[in-house]
Amino acid sequence: MNEEEKILSGKLYTPGDSELVAMKLKAHNLSMDYNILHEDETEKRNEILRALFPDMGEKNFFQGPIYIHYGRHTHIGSGCFFNFNTTIQDDGSVTIGDNNNFGPGLTIATPVHPMIAQERKARELPNGMRKGFCYAKPVTIGNNCWFGANVTVCPGVSIGDDCVIGAGSVVTKDIPSGTFSAGVPCKVIREITEADSLRGNVDLLGEYADIF
Repeated sequence: MNEEEKILSGKLYTPGDSELVAMKLKAHNLSMDYNILHEDETEKRNEILRALFPDMGEKNFFQGPIYIHYGRHTHIGSGCFFNFNTTIQDDGSVTIGDNNNFGPGLTIATPVHPMIAQERKARELPNGMRKGFCYAKPVTIGNNCWFGANVTVCPGVSIGDDCVIGAGSVVTKDIPSGTFSAGVPCKVIREITEADSLRGNVDLLGEYADIF
């Protein structure tokens, strides 16, 4: 089992492995290439996104700048919007569904480092080499979600469909579908119901009342 296979199977791996370093360097360089392009250089930006995310659907938009660790471990559906400063540290797999909207400062992290300080230090292998170790837990985000600004999704978290995550939240546990959640750590506040519909606010809708 190579180091990438270890990551995706949830086992300890060595992030300094030469093959992993090469994968990360490619993704980091592609991220930087994306970040220096103007917003209206659409075809060049889309070409980079296709190189970064081999498993990505259609009509996704990344405002930029973006900071992607591997890219190849992230799977994105269609119709998603990612605002400024998206960071995806996809050592482990990241799965994002369709029609999601992410506010600025989104961070998705999958790697986990040992809690014991001594275990975070490089360790000597039988061949005499010294290597550090960590492991990763996958992140899953469903469909039709809206995340406010500066949301952090921690390793191992699954977020259901039709969720709203409040700004500044740190999501450490699974979030069920159809709920509004917020806080540090993020907790379910309540279910989203018909009472949340814009149809109840005629003054806000103005000329658009007929289309809701």
